[in-house]
Amino acid sequence: MNKKINKTIIINIVAAIVVYAVVMILTQGGILGRQAMSIIIPCCVNVILAVSLCLLVGFLGELTLGHAGFMSIGAYAGALTTNALELPPILELIIALVVGGVIAALFSLIIGLPVLRLKGDYLAIVTLGFGEIIKSVINSLGFTGGAKGLTGISAYSNYKNFTFVYIIVLLTIVVIANLVYSRHGRAICAVRDNYIAAEAVGIKVSKFKTMAFVISGFFAGVAGVFYAHNVGILKPVNFDYNKSIEILVMVVLGGMGNIKGAIVAAVILTALPEVLRGASEYRMLLYAIVLIAMMLFNNSKLRTSLLEKRNMKKAMNIQKEGE
Repeated sequence: MNKKINKTIIINIVAAIVVYAVVMILTQGGILGRQAMSIIIPCCVNVILAVSLCLLVGFLGELTLGHAGFMSIGAYAGALTTNALELPPILELIIALVVGGVIAALFSLIIGLPVLRLKGDYLAIVTLGFGEIIKSVINSLGFTGGAKGLTGISAYSNYKNFTFVYIIVLLTIVVIANLVYSRHGRAICAVRDNYIAAEAVGIKVSKFKTMAFVISGFFAGVAGVFYAHNVGILKPVNFDYNKSIEILVMVVLGGMGNIKGAIVAAVILTALPEVLRGASEYRMLLYAIVLIAMMLFNNSKLRTSLLEKRNMKKAMNIQKEGE
């Protein structure tokens, strides 16, 4: 078991290094065009969003549609922080990441305590409403720029600072993955599998649901900070329910509770619209076909996995009967 775990860790480290090396070679060598380089940071942002939402939807088993709301809180908090500071760029960005993540986590705690008493469709509706309320509040505030948007945001997280952004992406994946495979992560998965049984064996369900909600909100805020310092202008309309659904689609297509799948789906769905930009007449049609194909492929893999588990159980039962 230890050898298998060590092998998986080594493979993941090698994969991370290879991805970084390929991106750096393509960007530094001038192989990629300006349009292709413009989607590098959005890919990183969506990976953080997808992995953080995977903790809630995939491992906790709760359907939430307010992830864009936490992203917007982090984006505006981080942008306002850097606009108010006069420090070296990298230091300003680090402070903005902390401020944006913490404020998003605080909002997720305040909202999560009452909201997480709900389940299923009711939770989805309430979190969707929260995201729209946040958008309306930002739209009405003066210091956020209102409907005109917040401008003058420094481009600290463009493709030239890919190394720093990539490090934060890797830290996000490592933190979420370690949480999932820790004792707390097993408790979170137990809540997803059977709420009543988990509570019966002494797991504090509300505690672990709130923990997952806060951690997910923190990383959504971090992604929002990177987003703000990449696009340079923030408008409330960019954080509507469509953005939350887009993030949810990445998690679903990647496979529920599959971090690697969420990463791959986030990259593909971010890059796909730009790849299909040349086929403007058939762009949305091709995009829909790819989504359907990914969903069918994911479902076939899931059915194969379930069939293998079922056959394994049958074989074990037959072996027990023979003994």
